[in-house]
Amino acid sequence: MWTEAPEACDGAPRGAAIFYNPGKFISKLGPTMKAALLPKQTKLFPDAGGENLLAGGDLSTKFGLLPREKIHFLLRQGIIKSTTPIEDGQIQPASLDLRLGPRAFRVRASFLPGKGKTVLDQLAILKSAEIGLEGDGAILERGCVYVVPLLEHLNLPESISAVANPKSSTGRLDIFTRLITDGSEVFDQAVRGYKGQLYAEISPRSFSVRVHKGSRLNQIRFRHWNAEQFDVTDFGLDDRDLRQRHEEKRLVDGGLHLRHGLMLRIALDGDALGPVIGYRAQKHTDPIDIDRIGAYAYKDFWDPIAARPDKRLILDPGEFYILASHEKLHIPPDLAAEMIPIDPSMGEFRVHYAGFFDPGFGFSPDGVPGARGVLEVRSHEVPFILEDGQVIGRLMFEKMAEAPQVLYGQAGSSNYQGQGLKLSKHFKMS
Repeated sequence: MWTEAPEACDGAPRGAAIFYNPGKFISKLGPTMKAALLPKQTKLFPDAGGENLLAGGDLSTKFGLLPREKIHFLLRQGIIKSTTPIEDGQIQPASLDLRLGPRAFRVRASFLPGKGKTVLDQLAILKSAEIGLEGDGAILERGCVYVVPLLEHLNLPESISAVANPKSSTGRLDIFTRLITDGSEVFDQAVRGYKGQLYAEISPRSFSVRVHKGSRLNQIRFRHWNAEQFDVTDFGLDDRDLRQRHEEKRLVDGGLHLRHGLMLRIALDGDALGPVIGYRAQKHTDPIDIDRIGAYAYKDFWDPIAARPDKRLILDPGEFYILASHEKLHIPPDLAAEMIPIDPSMGEFRVHYAGFFDPGFGFSPDGVPGARGVLEVRSHEVPFILEDGQVIGRLMFEKMAEAPQVLYGQAGSSNYQGQGLKLSKHFKMS
């Protein structure tokens, strides 16, 4: 199954990624690709079913998104595997950062393998170049599409599924990143019982980027299901639940606007944000090294957008913007939240590539919600006017199996706690 590529490529055409069911196209692969993608005499998955790995564990009666402590449990049980040791900094309050492997493959078009097919099947047909990511890494060019086997792979039991999304910093750099699994007909999901390799589709949209083996662009969350749950909506909170939770402890600092989730409004008011209410990505810049934090002057990559008296902003087609929500948020310890893509009937633009909010996001000692949602916005075919206070997205809340012991902002890798309008961690603002 092929999907529409994000755009045509501008210009001409540790751990080895491990593959467990090569298929008929494996014979077409070159020796370098085979060496990168196949293990040497390594049996990736045990013969025992994944459910046996949970025997004697502590997941049997706890359903919902798994916290970091249970992700550690999945690692100990071999449900999450890696060709190199998992680093503690990869494990977030409710997710696991995924790492790029040693090889990237530039492809002609975005694709999904489809039922009964593998990612390697399609790579054998579509790959136009193989790129090494070890050492100094390699530059992924703006406008091109790449597929990278990840260092992590899964041996899920039937009671656990997984869902992925770009990390916050990835979205703020406008790097279109999606998870692909073998046999998948949708992006960013590993179905219940999935056993196999994980791949990242990567397409930088605004900036060319340098990546390395071990770079982290996306993250994965794990849902534990019970026999009575048939859809992901079974994990969510409805509007009545959200209103009750807000009355107990505020979810937003202003009024609560609900419509099948928490509605978020755009902030374009200088009184709320100050003289700069957003940033627009520049077109022609140097590449950005994903692993260099605080290394770049923001003015070399972004144009500040000044607040206007009429509190409006015209989105130009094809431009990429960093904006912020009017509301300051607080995600309770026993919940997580995800930004749902904008309803097309609400405007010709896309908001928020990296839409996941960890438990504890926006926490402040005085109990007042303390962090705005930073929004990655790209207009589509026509110019579109945004006005201050206009609804721009919807936040869906999901139950944790249990609250993590370490919340967002309490670990060293939390870069956006208490944020207002903020670019990614790669930029110096002074």
